[in-house]
Amino acid sequence: MISTGSRRRLRPRAGGFSLLEILVAFAIMALSLGALYKVMGNSARQAGHLSSQEGAVLLAESLLSAYSTIPADGVRDAGTSAGFEWQVSSAPYPTPANSDTRAVRVHELRAVVQWADGGRARSFQIASLRPERRPLEGAR
Repeated sequence: MISTGSRRRLRPRAGGFSLLEILVAFAIMALSLGALYKVMGNSARQAGHLSSQEGAVLLAESLLSAYSTIPADGVRDAGTSAGFEWQVSSAPYPTPANSDTRAVRVHELRAVVQWADGGRARSFQIASLRPERRPLEGAR
């Protein structure tokens, strides 16, 4: 039998958190928020890069579509549009049919679009084949 005098009375623990637990919780929260801000910032930056690249691709495709045929002396053109610098050029494309004077000659048409993206130079180029424009009959 245990005497009641030898038993210790346990004091009930005060409710709440200790200072150390609160500091650890704040540190974890700060690290989590820092990582979240970094991820969100990268996402916004990537969206801006993709928007610029999409504009460059659309411009290059529209430049190529402006030329359904190529004059015999080729194409050389350049300009700027909406913050993009562009160049369009063509060169004869070698095919076995080039030796035949009756065959339609083919040119490689190339569009190059350049822009600055956050201080960094970017470029996009696209190429396609187009037929050479035949002179009108009777014209020299």
